[in-house]
Amino acid sequence: MAEQQPGNQLNIEISEEVAEGSYANLAIITHSHAEFVIDFVNVMPGTPKSKVKSRIIFTPMHAKRFMRALQENVERYETANGKIQDLEQIEIPLNFGGPTAQA
Repeated sequence: MAEQQPGNQLNIEISEEVAEGSYANLAIITHSHAEFVIDFVNVMPGTPKSKVKSRIIFTPMHAKRFMRALQENVERYETANGKIQDLEQIEIPLNFGGPTAQA
């Protein structure tokens, strides 16, 4: 649990399990009047079913702050490393290089 430190500093701890992180290549975002829900999913090629790896629930205010923070970080990344190609500009086969599905 985080505890408030003098001088507006926040002491944040992270467990080893959480520090390992979870890979996700799909985010599903839904919202109600009171909250935004982001489900992070790892979709694997050739697998008909995928599980949500993590769910984050934000208040609308925190969702907007998160969006701004992410935008600022993407801009810093692109300044240092070049423009990130948008997925709409890259043709990715829907089978991700795995076997082609048949009906």
